[in-house]
Amino acid sequence: VQLQASGGGLVQAGGSLRLSCAASGLIVTVGNMAWYRQAPGKQRELVAYIASGDDTDYAGSVKGRFTISRDIASNTMTLQMNSLKPEDTAVYYCHMHYRRNDYWGQGTLVTVSS
Repeated sequence: VQLQASGGGLVQAGGSLRLSCAASGLIVTVGNMAWYRQAPGKQRELVAYIASGDDTDYAGSVKGRFTISRDIASNTMTLQMNSLKPEDTAVYYCHMHYRRNDYWGQGTLVTVSS
């Protein structure tokens, strides 16, 4: 199983970015998937989560601004990030949990300037 994250970049505060996580080896809907992020000097934290049954959950700091989704046709998970803030700056990682196995993408850097 491989997860390939993309879509990071530099954006001004208030702007938007769309992150993608392309999966190979497993269909994105078979497991629970999530986006995590890790800011410099901080621990990795859960940002958004989507269960195999499509239930979603978000960290309080991003609720109402970020949307997680999956597309079977492209076998991709996405994170739409709107109204970005400087505190959203971090490396974002996609994750899948399936049958007691955890899979991670390589991370994509999001930088939000004030």
